[in-house]
Amino acid sequence: MKPARFDYARPETLDAALAALAEHGAEASVLAGGQSLIPMLNLRMARPGLLLDINRIPGLDGISLEAGLLMIGARTRHADVLISPLVRQAAPMLTEALHHVAHPAIRNRGTIGGSISLADPAAEMPACMVALGATLIAASARGERRIPAEGFFRGVYATALKPDELLLRIEIPAIAPGWTHGFTEVSRRHGDYAMAGLALALRREAGRVADARIALCGLEPAPRRQHAAEAVLVASGAEAACDALSAPDAMAGAEVTAAHRLHLARVLLRRALAN
Repeated sequence: MKPARFDYARPETLDAALAALAEHGAEASVLAGGQSLIPMLNLRMARPGLLLDINRIPGLDGISLEAGLLMIGARTRHADVLISPLVRQAAPMLTEALHHVAHPAIRNRGTIGGSISLADPAAEMPACMVALGATLIAASARGERRIPAEGFFRGVYATALKPDELLLRIEIPAIAPGWTHGFTEVSRRHGDYAMAGLALALRREAGRVADARIALCGLEPAPRRQHAAEAVLVASGAEAACDALSAPDAMAGAEVTAAHRLHLARVLLRRALAN
């Protein structure tokens, strides 16, 4: 199929892009990597009045590490995040997770901000952002706004971004001493969306888990911290924590039931904690 008719704009400054979003609001769709948007346009799942191409705006990509804070521009390509030594040093969970994101051709164009803004419940990046305690910085003509990742994802393709806002960058606290990061998932084929995925951060003391951050992808409409399972893991150990994983809004389909998704998540956690 071909997309429905739309206007096209390619601003060269952030102010011009924000002005266009202020004028068009929900009628505008932002184009960065386009790896999800272009297929949605062709299938007419998305029918914007304006396609806003932000690829010429300076300063929306790049990776830096300053004062214990990893900063990633929203337009930074997945491939660049994957190979970054700064990301591997400060947030190794992202390095592990990005190996599961689609295939090299898609990672070369797709952007980390695009994945976060799309908020596909099976995508890896949203769950990682929740587990890592990231802060997402959005901008509009009114100014910048800081949004904790735990409150950013609202449901399937739904976020806290307002229609006139653009995601600028992601800020992630660098991994602290004593912590380890991990990510793993189950999919039918490598590169497919996850049927269940696990983003895990742990701090151990004297061979026991003293603190934990757990988020899942592929289960519910939006990723969230598994606070109950984290507390049980610290208090009672791995097996009890696996049983405490919950997904009351688990998604079900003809091929994968809600119960099976939760079972897969518990298997992933059990294996991760055994390592």
